[in-house]
Amino acid sequence: MLLDFQKKIIESPLSILVAVIVLLSLGILTLYSITVTQGQEPPNALSKQLIFLIPAFLLMITMLLISKRIIHKYIYFVYGIILIAVMLPFFGQKIAGTYRWLNFGLPFGLQPSEIAKCVIVITLAKYLSDHNLQMKNFGSNIVPILIALIPAIIVLSQPDLGTAFVMMMPVIPMLYWVGSRPYHLFLFVAPVFSILAASNVIVFSVWAGVLAVVIFFSRPQLWHAVGLYFGNIFLGLIFPWFWNSLRPYQQNRVLTLINPELDPLGSGYQIIQSKTALGSGGLFGKGWGQGTQTHLKFLPVQESDFIVSVIGEELGFFALLIIMILFSFLIIKIIRLALNATDRFSGLILVGISIIFLTHVFVNCAMTSGMIPVKGLPLPFISYGGSFLLSSFMMIGLIMNFGREELD
Repeated sequence: MLLDFQKKIIESPLSILVAVIVLLSLGILTLYSITVTQGQEPPNALSKQLIFLIPAFLLMITMLLISKRIIHKYIYFVYGIILIAVMLPFFGQKIAGTYRWLNFGLPFGLQPSEIAKCVIVITLAKYLSDHNLQMKNFGSNIVPILIALIPAIIVLSQPDLGTAFVMMMPVIPMLYWVGSRPYHLFLFVAPVFSILAASNVIVFSVWAGVLAVVIFFSRPQLWHAVGLYFGNIFLGLIFPWFWNSLRPYQQNRVLTLINPELDPLGSGYQIIQSKTALGSGGLFGKGWGQGTQTHLKFLPVQESDFIVSVIGEELGFFALLIIMILFSFLIIKIIRLALNATDRFSGLILVGISIIFLTHVFVNCAMTSGMIPVKGLPLPFISYGGSFLLSSFMMIGLIMNFGREELD
């Protein structure tokens, strides 16, 4: 047993732990700066994060040692359990106006939707690896989308748009990886682009041309081509009606993305304060614990969603550059492991996990710099969040397990 444990550790891609440890250390250092400078007494974000490190590490070891065949055999059963788990918060009390957490009477709650992201990826990997010869057919793509869509809809109604978005992101890359036709994948994403492009006449006209070219060279049946083209055009044309049906606060969120100064004390406040903190840090920052936006509590949700802004203000651009290099190394390493995987099931899991990490990093950094609307997505290993820390280390354990060169 001991020799088997040592073999699994040695064969695992241990180099990814270097990036994880550096990112985690930087996160702990930043949380310490926030709690100390603001005089926060335990339990605070730092103490809770340190407590969650213990079960997170144990969960990583468990995912590293568990047999791949066991995961493959029982993942559908686990998927059913996680569907029930993400619905349980609706039977409890609202926390911060949402039904996201399970309360066990502890100073902190657990967010089952975070674990659900890992389970969805593994479930998709099992289905796609078992049906890879059928994925050339358009109808075979429906089931994988439903696997992610069902829990995403549940989470969206909590409401948690950010997590629901992350749940859906691995589907298209995993379908492409397993061999689905690019044209079929295009059919799924085209309506989204049609709606987004409708906000500008020129952009919509260009998109209509691109849509026509793609459909022409794909050479579908005539009735299918006509229905697809004019169906997407129709979605774009009804977008103004949809925009007018939104509530004023929902419209303001989109408008302040373009120009946050339109509502500097309302929906644009978070973005303005975040960009102020990032810009004031310069190349090398004001110094650890010297961030005025942090000290004076101008920066909202600085322990989790906007922790990048704290780092940028106190440690500067070069610290953020190091973070981006470490995340780039981590994601590229996972994709290389997927390319070298000895079986399709392992490769698909690695691809799905890489997309989850990539989505979190992109959305969090784009949000704090004002490139996209504010969404509650933390930065892996750096932001405060016990459930997300458990999920992140669970994915690292899966990477080390399924990234091994030898099968169990």
